[in-house]
Amino acid sequence: MTPPAEPPRISTGVDGLDSILNGGLITGRSYLVRGAPGTGKTILGMHFLEEGIDNGESALFVNLEESESDVRSNAASLGIDLSGVEFLDMSPNASVFVEDQSYDILAASDVEKEPFIESITDAVSEYEPDRVFVDPITQLRYLTPDTHHFRKQAIGFMEYLTANGATVMFTSQDTPDNPDDDLQFMSDGSIELDTQEMGAVIDVPKFRGSDTVDGTHSIRITDTGLVVFPELQPLTHSREFPNESIPSGVPKIDKLLHGGLERGTVSIISGPTGVGKTTLGTQFIKEAAGRGERSVLYLFEESYSTFRERNESIGIPISQMEEQGSLHVREMEPLNLSPQEFAQQVRDEVEGHDTKIVMIDGINGYQLAVQGGTDVLIRKLHALGRYLKNMGVTVVFIDEHRNVTGEFTATNSGVSYLADNIVFLQHVEMNGKLQKVIGVLKKRTTQFEHQLRQFEITEHGLKVGAPMTGTKGILSGAPESADSNRNSNER
Repeated sequence: MTPPAEPPRISTGVDGLDSILNGGLITGRSYLVRGAPGTGKTILGMHFLEEGIDNGESALFVNLEESESDVRSNAASLGIDLSGVEFLDMSPNASVFVEDQSYDILAASDVEKEPFIESITDAVSEYEPDRVFVDPITQLRYLTPDTHHFRKQAIGFMEYLTANGATVMFTSQDTPDNPDDDLQFMSDGSIELDTQEMGAVIDVPKFRGSDTVDGTHSIRITDTGLVVFPELQPLTHSREFPNESIPSGVPKIDKLLHGGLERGTVSIISGPTGVGKTTLGTQFIKEAAGRGERSVLYLFEESYSTFRERNESIGIPISQMEEQGSLHVREMEPLNLSPQEFAQQVRDEVEGHDTKIVMIDGINGYQLAVQGGTDVLIRKLHALGRYLKNMGVTVVFIDEHRNVTGEFTATNSGVSYLADNIVFLQHVEMNGKLQKVIGVLKKRTTQFEHQLRQFEITEHGLKVGAPMTGTKGILSGAPESADSNRNSNER
């Protein structure tokens, strides 16, 4: 049996929203845009109409609140061109509002003589609009005696417009005194804009005739209009990649890891502050640059200048790698960033620049962008990590735990199950001197060395010593010699 043909669609004018709607709006239907003042409803409508004009369609803006001049001015401030859009100005200051005049929006044939309806029918007849934006339809409540009449008028309005071939987007103002539940039932779909603790969000709870991308998606109102960042759906992305190890370029680290970190895996490098976690991760990036591969590093907890100076002082040429295009460093401000927006940035790097290594430093800073508890953090990191793995990217998460010495902790964020590899660094006090050790706790795809080694950051780079076979109790915080006659030379 032949599956039914996909209904024709048109773009909303916002790429991210089109992705959520699996291609855009179905033509010839009506869609409700809900949200509190300032959430971007009118801006969305402007994009919708501008997109139609750009595609050679006709577009009509029925403005019931703001005047045409105000709407055009606001659009121009965002760089949205409404010059080709026709307006039916029914705002309170428009000439259509005459004292003691009655207004009805029932079937047009019943009220042809009424000036209000005549304005609408004349506009539709003259412009034959492919797209109509009504903002806000709830303004009609003030022109009707009761809710029953308002509902009949609104339904008649929508049916008249769609019967004449238009795709309609209309806004509402939902208030406790005047809820818009009735408008949700009469529309073919609803798009909800809201502001939550994590920032501005958009959701599509209803969309007749098609599936949509689930989740609460992020939005941002910029100086160029509305930008939508869909919730990341990792299972919809994949590509072929070789099954191979990514070496660090430091032989003893690669021996610990049985060759390095595998392509398309997630690794966590954990340890307390100052132990060298970021430097170790950056070592893999340096080696990748030598192979001509591109990496991107997101700094959530350290300034770019400090990061660059610290690494260049030990022979990792950050500036040179950036000039060559093999490294892109982004200093992030988590409180101004949603997880969806960050995921889109990562996708742009991977899909637009063929990035092979993504490093996030660190998980604690990223959690500020998530603005939720551990459960939310794990869900977001899981989706991001799964997407990157499917795309063959080697992922490095830096995780800082609180214990400088003493009781060992694998990770601090409860995300160890997400990792294919866990490499840990630890401060230890030995013979009255603070030293560092490195070890591998987990590796899913290959064997690894189960012993600890001394780890040092020198002016010439990373230095890793022989296995510490002569010492026990290192991770407990109370190391002691296991055999004073046994040296710790390399086996």
